Amino acid sequence: MSRVTRVLLADDQPLVREGFRVVLSRAAGLEIVAEAADGAQAVDAAQRFNPDVIVMDIRMPIMDGLAATERILADNDHVRVLVLTTFDLDEYVFRALRAGASGFLLKDTPLDELVLAIRLVAAGDGLLAPSVTRRVIEEFARRPGHVSYGPGGPLPELTGRERRC
Repeated sequence: MSRVTRVLLADDQPLVREGFRVVLSRAAGLEIVAEAADGAQAVDAAQRFNPDVIVMDIRMPIMDGLAATERILADNDHVRVLVLTTFDLDEYVFRALRAGASGFLLKDTPLDELVLAIRLVAAGDGLLAPSVTRRVIEEFARRPGHVSYGPGGPLPELTGRERRC
């Protein structure tokens, strides 16, 4: 028998939470164990209900989803956070990843892809919305400080003589 993935939904809009709960509850292998209307409630619910995956909105009152993600993951290394937001802003993507989120999707994601994303994140994988992935790659490539690695760690810089050979 396959394991059930325990999910916490954190979104400040009751209708959005209700919609996600109804739809995700129908997906085989997913169980909605709690809901939160703000980041502080999400932190509390994560401690009380021990979910496998938290589907986390960003803009919420009292404590936003990014601060909640940082607090939850500081205390719990097994839970995974999947950020699901309306706002496709680079600042949010990078802050979510720095906070330890395992995924970043937009609320226009098709339902079957959201269910798959929850399962992937629960399994320890990470994923980003396709519209976000390209920008993350471009930002990474733009950063200075390329370091080459060999079997023993970072390779030393070549001397001028070594480069001429």
